[in-house]
Amino acid sequence: MKTLLILRHAKSDWSNSQLSDHDRPLNGRGQYDAPRMGAWLKQQKMVPELIISSTAERALTTAELVALASEFEGELRSMKELYLAGPPTYIEILNEVADSYERVMVVGHNPGMAELVSLLTDKDQPMTTANVAVVDLPISSWGELSLFSDGRLKHHWRPKDLPA
Repeated sequence: MKTLLILRHAKSDWSNSQLSDHDRPLNGRGQYDAPRMGAWLKQQKMVPELIISSTAERALTTAELVALASEFEGELRSMKELYLAGPPTYIEILNEVADSYERVMVVGHNPGMAELVSLLTDKDQPMTTANVAVVDLPISSWGELSLFSDGRLKHHWRPKDLPA
């Protein structure tokens, strides 16, 4: 059994129209929500062993803030391929993850995050900003993961549902 944490980036800042979409930072709420989600993951004993993030500023900053607040001690990889990626790209990348990792987090964008949760769990779960879906996968090797894997949605956490 492997566990996949699917995290949509925290709320981004749209105030500077000169920035490319890829370079948009987090806004104040995003900077508040991301570390709260990281602390929650630590409290729930769901800190990943590996984090793989989109290179977009808002996704990578979310990943870094979650990692810091959760006291994550593993490797944080950033991959340009995950910028606005769909589920097949996530599956391809996860298929290459070493089997020594039991719990892996991916950080990216919608609609890809919501589609990935839906495909892996057969549940349509809205993935608003800074949401984490925890999916248990009936696989022993990341190489076995496919779009048709019969995962189970174990948790879905939203910042607004966390204790203050």
